[in-house]
Amino acid sequence: MSKMIKKYAKPMKDLLSEYLDENSELKIRIAENRVTQAWYNLFGESIAAYTKSVYFRKNTLYVQLSSSVLRAELQLNKKNLIAKLNEIAQIPIVREIVLR
Repeated sequence: MSKMIKKYAKPMKDLLSEYLDENSELKIRIAENRVTQAWYNLFGESIAAYTKSVYFRKNTLYVQLSSSVLRAELQLNKKNLIAKLNEIAQIPIVREIVLR
């Protein structure tokens, strides 16, 4: 009996991956959460101190900053930021970043 159980056993990682593939809405919500959390983790405390709010809506990450100098600098690196955030999200979910 125990051999039969082992024969059909799958690693939890594979089961979770299959579940997320079947539930795309949940997969998208998880990716959106990863993106908003990544903003703070990617840049650390230095940029987080100037970040007033971060939220995600319809493939766009909205970031409100208190520093116009930082906003201008990040604006120049938007393409790289999108690539990094999509890598962290594990799916290409970020299409645009709006810096305010």
